[in-house]
Amino acid sequence: AASSNTEILGISDPTTLASVLADGVKKTVSDSRVDVTYEPGFVPAAPPAMPNIPPEHLAAMIKDTVKVEILDGDIGYLKIQHIIGEEMAQKVGPLLLEYIWDKVLPTSGMILDFRNAVSGETSGIPYIVSYYTDPEPLIHIDSVYDRMSDLTIELWSMPTLLGKRYGTSKPLIILTSKDTLGVAEDVAYCLKHLKRATIVGEKTAGGTMKMAKIKVGDTDFYVSVPVAKSINPITGKSWEITGVAPDVEVAAEDALDAAIAIIKLRT
Repeated sequence: AASSNTEILGISDPTTLASVLADGVKKTVSDSRVDVTYEPGFVPAAPPAMPNIPPEHLAAMIKDTVKVEILDGDIGYLKIQHIIGEEMAQKVGPLLLEYIWDKVLPTSGMILDFRNAVSGETSGIPYIVSYYTDPEPLIHIDSVYDRMSDLTIELWSMPTLLGKRYGTSKPLIILTSKDTLGVAEDVAYCLKHLKRATIVGEKTAGGTMKMAKIKVGDTDFYVSVPVAKSINPITGKSWEITGVAPDVEVAAEDALDAAIAIIKLRT
């Protein structure tokens, strides 16, 4: 389409051209996640390796992305910005139990604040979901199709965990905003449709599980496209593009107060 459009081909500035192409592609495929950029000298980032530092230092780093409080009414509150993966959880798990989990475990209700959660690892999804479900029977949480390998990976709840489970009887609220992105959206969507959590706040961003940046021929233009897809076994659908709709819709800044009121009513 672009090659037959002389007006587009007449754009001499590559950054402007990339912006015009990006707008056209997003409208054509109805997917806001797809992007076209002009990036001379772009070097793909290598996958981050597990830092070779003591677990207690790793735990201190993770604590900076997790805020833990016990609110009035015996309500546990966890504000999470990044969902760690399986490898990191195994390395620092015992310390996180001591610093974070053991504090909120005895509470009568819990709030997970995902309003600023914008990153995470897919392998961390079963960890979080399993703490709020029973050990048996195992639950098929999610299926993730990877386009690059043409494989579908099933995510299941875990029969054993570090520490005790929060269980299925106490109220669980997840706070969301329009900025809630990616893996956090998946956790919220799974717990919502397992009927385990109530979502309070705004519809989430509708991001993706995994993106790839692909070079266009022998140029400095790149196309960013999603290369993995979440398929929920309960709904047969995905939260991607459309986002996770809240059960109780309120402005993000009012979500915490609404969640506290809901838990107090239920308990």
